[in-house]
Amino acid sequence: MRPQVAYKPLDNLSPHNCLLVSLPLYIALSLYTLFAETHTQTMVHLVSLSKAMLFLTTSTILLLSVFLSSIDQIKIVSDLFQTQKLSASDKHIIPIVDAVGPESLAFDPHGGGPYTGVSDGRIIKWLQNERQWIGFAVTSLHRDGCEGSHDHEQMEHICGRPLGLRFDQRSGHLYIADAYMGLAVVGPEGGLATKVATEAQGIPFGFTNGLDIDQRSGVVYFTDSSWRYRRRNYISVIVSGDKTGRLMKYDPKSKETTILLENLTYPNGVALSKDGDFILVADTTNCKILRLWLKSSKSGIVEDFAHLPGFPDNIRRNLKGEFWVAIHVKRWKILKWLLSYHWVGNTLIKFPFDITKLYSYLPKWRVCGLAVRLSEDGEVLEILEDKRRNGWKFVSEVEEINGSLWIGSIRMPFVGIQERVVFHYYEEMDYFVLMVLYCKGKIRRK
Repeated sequence: MRPQVAYKPLDNLSPHNCLLVSLPLYIALSLYTLFAETHTQTMVHLVSLSKAMLFLTTSTILLLSVFLSSIDQIKIVSDLFQTQKLSASDKHIIPIVDAVGPESLAFDPHGGGPYTGVSDGRIIKWLQNERQWIGFAVTSLHRDGCEGSHDHEQMEHICGRPLGLRFDQRSGHLYIADAYMGLAVVGPEGGLATKVATEAQGIPFGFTNGLDIDQRSGVVYFTDSSWRYRRRNYISVIVSGDKTGRLMKYDPKSKETTILLENLTYPNGVALSKDGDFILVADTTNCKILRLWLKSSKSGIVEDFAHLPGFPDNIRRNLKGEFWVAIHVKRWKILKWLLSYHWVGNTLIKFPFDITKLYSYLPKWRVCGLAVRLSEDGEVLEILEDKRRNGWKFVSEVEEINGSLWIGSIRMPFVGIQERVVFHYYEEMDYFVLMVLYCKGKIRRK
């Protein structure tokens, strides 16, 4: 049964504060109206516009979006709910030197690790007794200039960028979804990984991302987020509405790669159900989780499994069969609006600036860590949120091990360990409705 939510009454809200809260809504609606009129006129006279004017108009829209996105609307929403807050004393971090972005976490059959892939192309292993990271494997033979303290993104296509990781618990082999090198595997002793799949049906992988393994059969399920864009351009995948993503499986016995789903919008993390009767795949662009049935009378059917308040990354199943979904960032209302007009995104990516770099300048202090625990039926059971912004940001994976949560991030220079904290379920409400209730000084119970 879905947990009930108790909302805080807002008895002390003054008209002055109500005005301050409503002002962002008024500005956003005004900008939307202005843009709608401008867009209509632009479509009529587009041919007569110069390239300079188009550049100026589109750039202005983007900058307004970035500015408005930095207004933490979600904080207003979050403060309405009676949820616990993470304490800094409950968390621990394991720093990583000269690299960032421990995207995915994996533990070997003996409980060793975690193992994680980082920005310089290495897969490193944590030695608990020695309290240090050691190199375990690489996906590329070319390592000159890869390591050290510098911007690794420019060398990703040479050095590799390991993302999804998963051990075959029977053989001890580690499977790696490398964004540039494809699907690879390395033995228990580590070293240079062997590529096992780099294309499907004649189309090369462009952005290999998440993976999971059926521990009964050894079959590997993985995603190619886009064959058109590379990982370093991942924001372009979202804003353009790209639909070249694929969900595939690799059979190590037959060495065949099969496409299960195609024409997907930014497929990301994947996770098999406890019984193996279905598989989940994160639809990052649309902020939801899809379920593909693999067995039973529903075999082959795809359906929405859960809708989320932000952009999902990796999915991991716990021992109970529940799923932890990492949320990269929340989806602000203005971004939701921007993504509904893909012609804006398609125009932006044609201009001579790096839209992914521009995204990286979004105010990091506004970002808080977020993860959601889902039941086998897609019900939200728990929300993990760093509302105090103690360090959890751009969460890429949550792995539940022995009562603790191991947390990865695509951009932070550490792996986090968090004690379990239970949060209440809530549904995303329309921003306008929330403001009306907010100004009236009361919120209805569900």
